[in-house]
Amino acid sequence: MKIVVIGGTGLIGSKTVERLRDKGHEVLAASPNSGVDTITGKGLAEALAGAQVVLDLANSPSFEDKAVLEFFQTSGRNLLKAGAAAGVKHHIALSIVGMERLQGSGYMRAKMAQEELIKSSGIPYTIVHSTQFHEFMAGIAQSGTVGQSVHLSPAYVQPIASDDVADVMAEVALSTPVNGTIEIGGPEKVRLTEIVTSLFKATNDPRQVMADPHARYFGVELEDNSLVTGAKARLGQIRFDDWLSRQPPQKKSA
Repeated sequence: MKIVVIGGTGLIGSKTVERLRDKGHEVLAASPNSGVDTITGKGLAEALAGAQVVLDLANSPSFEDKAVLEFFQTSGRNLLKAGAAAGVKHHIALSIVGMERLQGSGYMRAKMAQEELIKSSGIPYTIVHSTQFHEFMAGIAQSGTVGQSVHLSPAYVQPIASDDVADVMAEVALSTPVNGTIEIGGPEKVRLTEIVTSLFKATNDPRQVMADPHARYFGVELEDNSLVTGAKARLGQIRFDDWLSRQPPQKKSA
């Protein structure tokens, strides 16, 4: 069948596209570079013509509160309108574990707005709540860096490898809509400070990790359970240390 992946050239999108094509499906990796723009609506009708499934894996280029809300609302409305017109049978979106617990964050409020649009669209849907990806741990560390110190919350995280996320997204694309939310996460819960310390040790990074309960994550303070899955979540197979050991050697940071 025809499947359209919005954000199909990104980290998760490219891997999901590959998995679906390997199973013999017609998959369109849609992005502004391929002439499909969910903000302006350009190319959407043509891209979705004949599609049975749409996966929305796009992310806002800006995390500023007003900009990110406008992105997810505008993109969501345009995509759902085009999907309804094309007769799409299953709309899938990737969202965030703990999003509803972190509404003090402008980014999380924007994701909530996106989900509300999907739920009220009338199109059968599945929303996948994922924990943070292994690949983004370095960026989180950078966001908390002041000089040679990195101030991070000691709250638990449950990071998942992008390969495990793509496996789930491809499976969901070929499954019946649940008209609800499913949760996915990594195989282990570790304190954010500990996982970044492991990252720094493996990459010979001299920065010092400082546990700070008031350190913010996407603009909000965390509690121990803010970013971890519930009891019914589907768990990935790739542990952070195993993923880290497979990465190419990196130069020592200055």
